[in-house]
Amino acid sequence: MSYDYDVIVIGSGPAGQKSAVQAAKLGKRVALIERDRYLGGSCVHRGTIPSKTLRENALRITHLRSNAKLSDFALTDNFEMAILIDRLDEVLKAHDNYMERQIQRNNIDRIHGRAGFEDDHNIKVTPVRGEPKIFSTEKTVIATGSYPRTPNNIAVDHEHIYDSDSILSMLYLPKSLIVLGGGVIASEYASIFQALDVKVTMIDKYPQPLGFLDRDLTDKFVHAFETMGGTWMGNTIVNKANWDGHQVIVELEDGSTVTGEKLLCAAGRIANTENLQLDNIQLPLNENSLISVDWELQTDVPSVFAAGDVIGPPALASTAMEQGRRATCNAYDVPIGEMSQMIPTGIYGIPELSAVGLTESVARKHFGEILIGKALFEEIARGQISGIQDGMLKIICDPEGEKVLGVMIIGEGATELIHIGQMAILASANVDIFVESIFNFPTLAEAYRVAALSIIGQRNQLKSSY
Repeated sequence: MSYDYDVIVIGSGPAGQKSAVQAAKLGKRVALIERDRYLGGSCVHRGTIPSKTLRENALRITHLRSNAKLSDFALTDNFEMAILIDRLDEVLKAHDNYMERQIQRNNIDRIHGRAGFEDDHNIKVTPVRGEPKIFSTEKTVIATGSYPRTPNNIAVDHEHIYDSDSILSMLYLPKSLIVLGGGVIASEYASIFQALDVKVTMIDKYPQPLGFLDRDLTDKFVHAFETMGGTWMGNTIVNKANWDGHQVIVELEDGSTVTGEKLLCAAGRIANTENLQLDNIQLPLNENSLISVDWELQTDVPSVFAAGDVIGPPALASTAMEQGRRATCNAYDVPIGEMSQMIPTGIYGIPELSAVGLTESVARKHFGEILIGKALFEEIARGQISGIQDGMLKIICDPEGEKVLGVMIIGEGATELIHIGQMAILASANVDIFVESIFNFPTLAEAYRVAALSIIGQRNQLKSSY
């Protein structure tokens, strides 16, 4: 049978982009359907890139404040948000131009409109203007991403109460901000706005934010957040939140209230499947309202694959890119190795947090009396030079003090430093490699050496005690 395309990819975020390019590299006729005006999805235009652009300016302001002897610095009242993300348009345009050129040079047809399945091999595209068109395809990759979840008891209006997609549309930097949630997005924005001297109150039902991370990291994150002036309220249930005409009021289960000028609801995200007409291909969502796939990223419909947020955790841009590439390869039986499960987590709060491998609690559960080495950045020369507080690198080793099981880092540069630990774990390297290797001086990477020496010292004590 002759099709219009070999592969149609729905969605142009990290997963969709890589899937389409991989298909083109395999010599396939490819179409990329995107309903937004620009390529890149929420990651580029409303999430990862905008928030990191804001973070860079927050860091600059933090450095200016910490060096008060060098400059008399203070933000003025009614400071415009546009100034804080002044480079965002420049960054987005550069990224969009790069993606456009990549799509063009790989001869990928870009189709603007909303996509929905007519059947297993036919996709209807409804443009903003004009009549819908139907395109036939041999294979389809769903990479439609996700959108913010809005609880019924939170009156999000995108003017006073925002979600994670609309928070940067604020015209002015508020004097106070309430953040509901304790996950990645909540923690990033809460710490960024607090660094900008906004009075931030972070509320969540769990005892600690970022509960999937090692407790040492979350303790230091909360300490850093509170040291900047933020308020963390864990084990707290929110009944409802609304704007009363003067301020945002959050009513708590215990009867008390918290008020603020603005509120960010960061209550997770939902797979973006509403308009796909999945019923037409008999593809139901699973109990978590996600699209289920097997290890090859294939759905229950043989010609349909899925990747990225739409299939669920870990919901990282880095993972989505690799899933998109693999979905295309698997669709055409291109031999590839197993996808590594050693995926680093990167959280761009202030301070940064990153982790790979097993946390201390999980390692103790599986291995018993593990050995742990820690290095505080304030005790590393580069950490002192840079004035890094609450920075730490932690290595988890097996009971013999040889095999590296996990690495956790908090502090500026954590998301870059983590890859050294990641490579060591993937290579099954002995912890001694961090001592036997020479690191540049002064660098934060020396923390690996310090933490490793701590483990080796404990290991030698254990051996001498027998």
